[in-house]
Amino acid sequence: MKIALGVTGGIAAYKAAEIARRLQDRGIRVQVVMTAAAQEFIRPLTFAALTGEKVITEMFSQRDSNSTLDSSVEHIGVAQSIGALLVAPATAATLARFAQGLSDDFLSTLYLATTAPVVVAPAMNVNMWRHPATQTNLRTLRARGVTVVEPGEGYLACGMVGEGRLADTDAIVEALMARVARSEDLKGEHVLVSAGPTYEPIDPVRFLGNRSSGKMGYAVAEAALRRGAQVTLVSGPTALTPPAVQEFVAVESSAQMREALLARFGRASVTIMTAAVSDFTPAAVAPQKIKREAGINLNLQPTSDILAELGSNRAPGQLLIGFAAETQNLVENALAKLERKHLDAIVVNDVSQPDIGFGAESNSGQIITASGATVIEKMSKLEMAGIILDAVVKLRVRQQTPKVTA
Repeated sequence: MKIALGVTGGIAAYKAAEIARRLQDRGIRVQVVMTAAAQEFIRPLTFAALTGEKVITEMFSQRDSNSTLDSSVEHIGVAQSIGALLVAPATAATLARFAQGLSDDFLSTLYLATTAPVVVAPAMNVNMWRHPATQTNLRTLRARGVTVVEPGEGYLACGMVGEGRLADTDAIVEALMARVARSEDLKGEHVLVSAGPTYEPIDPVRFLGNRSSGKMGYAVAEAALRRGAQVTLVSGPTALTPPAVQEFVAVESSAQMREALLARFGRASVTIMTAAVSDFTPAAVAPQKIKREAGINLNLQPTSDILAELGSNRAPGQLLIGFAAETQNLVENALAKLERKHLDAIVVNDVSQPDIGFGAESNSGQIITASGATVIEKMSKLEMAGIILDAVVKLRVRQQTPKVTA
């Protein structure tokens, strides 16, 4: 495997040479990309001698008159050839460029161009690390799926004491290896994800709906893609741009969602039902808009329980994960739903909290299986999606492990 090692301008830049060597010891090809500031601390020749690879130091090569076209698209070539991008050390300026989507040098352009896993190991002055702007940029990057290797605490090169020291070399390498391994752990799985709300028509203008934004389901689909899965996303109405899944199916009502899911369920090895499907639908839909003066008196009937239907009809080996949006008795309600609907796991969260759940950028909750519960603290929905998929991987391993009997 080949990775790109981004080296940015800080006193810790010299440690990148050791990181490159440790990666080579793992059998990994390393192509170093240096910012202009990094070259003030360590020379490109050092990395060229260590790695045996070309060291990229500028956006446009000036070596010969024919190089301009090649160098102008080189970041695309590198982006497509690497299995991961590691930036160590990552300065506050680099984190800001990444978070804001700026592409004013080769490294920041490479970050935008690659779809490979990204790991950053920040190193900077303690006050720079603690600054609200830096912390906001880190939250943005984590929400996008970037792995952050937290800096250590101690004496810094500037003479101050606190957080900001580049993490230990072994910790950085292990974080990268774990992220790369994770990026392939769903390869061979076909993940079916439902997302968003359903709209149940009352008349040609009005409908019954709920507050689901679809963000959690879209995050699960995105995270599954990044881990090598083939993904089908069935979504109710949302304002979101779908990730680049293999199949995207837009539906509106609960009946349409049921039809789409049942048609694809047999091909899925893992199904994750994040959609907030309406429990009730009008018994009859008015053919014309109901006038205010006439008033509305709704006769509601239950919709099909899609999750229970899937749970009762799944084939051996299929994994089925449900969601439970609750406002009280979270664990008790989730456990009952887990058993009643024949699920492998259920994710329960408290949607009465204003800063998590429906419409929010963050979420929290618990993943409950027959063997216990995992608490998920408040984090971005993409991060939470990663933890949910970690549970899927564990369930698959447990399913495939032969049982030993006395």
